[in-house]
Amino acid sequence: MTAPASPFPGVAALRQTGRLFSLALSVVRNSVRRPFQAREFIEQFWFIASVTILPTALVSVPFGAVIALHLGSLTRQIGAESFTGAASVLAIIQQASPLVTALLVAGAGGSAICADIGARTIREEIDAMEVLGVSAVQRLIVPRVLASMMVALLLNGMVSVVGVLGGYFFNVIMQGGTPGAYLASFSALAQLPDLWISELKAIIFGFMAGVVAAYRGLNPAAGPKGVGDAVNQAVVITFLLLFFVNFALTTLYLQLVPPKGM
Repeated sequence: MTAPASPFPGVAALRQTGRLFSLALSVVRNSVRRPFQAREFIEQFWFIASVTILPTALVSVPFGAVIALHLGSLTRQIGAESFTGAASVLAIIQQASPLVTALLVAGAGGSAICADIGARTIREEIDAMEVLGVSAVQRLIVPRVLASMMVALLLNGMVSVVGVLGGYFFNVIMQGGTPGAYLASFSALAQLPDLWISELKAIIFGFMAGVVAAYRGLNPAAGPKGVGDAVNQAVVITFLLLFFVNFALTTLYLQLVPPKGM
């Protein structure tokens, strides 16, 4: 007999979305349960950091340079060179830094998490753990998601520093900007919540990257090809979610936190 048709198009996507949110809630719930897998967390933290720190540092330099060069050219056209420092630094800290961090954590660390969990799934290790009464979410997923969040938080600070230094170099050295005006405009317009929203975005993006990677690893198609397809899907889904969530967080931040005046 053939399976009954879906009641309406898109029901499968809604079902998958519900399962993804269910896994996210399960991760949050199991994060406070004991025993905490400290050794697994440390191993995963070191692994994710080792595969992401160098690419993140290399990407952050041209990111900061491109932002500084474009903003420097624009402010020169409208006669507002004194605001180049504030515009470029705030753009790097609020937007570029958490996005670059999340994309690399999802692309390098998330793909590795998805491949590892997917390989365990097709070998039926996850089913064996459940039969033995061991929670796969608490034992495997929670340490990996927490490690992704911690790595994203720390890398976000590194990207902010490297990006700001790169932007300063290219604006002052390459475009002949004034160092004093660059720093003065930033100190006049920047405020502490700008850093808080950047770190909050990094934590949320790291959580999303870890949960999506774990979900696709727990639900691959049969065989090694299914695991490879799950890795690709995890990266694409994470990238799409990142930009939607970033838009929502940025809009909420701009509505709740008043800008600092001169």
